[in-house]
Amino acid sequence: MKTIEELKYPIGQFIMPQVISNETLVICISDIAFFPTKITKELQNLNNTQLDTQYRPKGWSLRQVVNHCADSHMNSFIRIKLALTEKVPIIKPYFEERWAELSDSKSISLSASLKILEGVHERWVHLLKSLSEAELNKTFIHPASQKEFSIKETIVLYSWHCKHHLGHITQLKAAKNW
Repeated sequence: MKTIEELKYPIGQFIMPQVISNETLVICISDIAFFPTKITKELQNLNNTQLDTQYRPKGWSLRQVVNHCADSHMNSFIRIKLALTEKVPIIKPYFEERWAELSDSKSISLSASLKILEGVHERWVHLLKSLSEAELNKTFIHPASQKEFSIKETIVLYSWHCKHHLGHITQLKAAKNW
């Protein structure tokens, strides 16, 4: 039986590397590129009861996880565009746990969020692959932490985010033998 910590962080907690090499960025952008295909594949043949199953006690359902990814990845794409077009913007945070409780996160078919992920990721990856070193080092400020985040750091974080939430799905499917 897995611990709550293992269920919460199936690939481990995020750790920002001290140095982000070009090779790391290529791998991370590839993770982001293939996420919509991977998540769609993992969700194939799951019924509504399965999609409404929580991946851990007091956690989100698989449906909420997928809808959260669409919300989160849209926000990240916009934050990167803000960092590219403004001088160290302060981004708008959102309460992801509250968004996950809204009806579009809890009860809608996943087809809309999968389409969002496909489209956002296609544009996101195209943009990320086009960035110069100077652009990759542009930053935004997250007001909750008052920390500056570079686009490079955001790429690494969202590579982890993709694998993290895929881990929730694959871990639950394995535990339930789906």
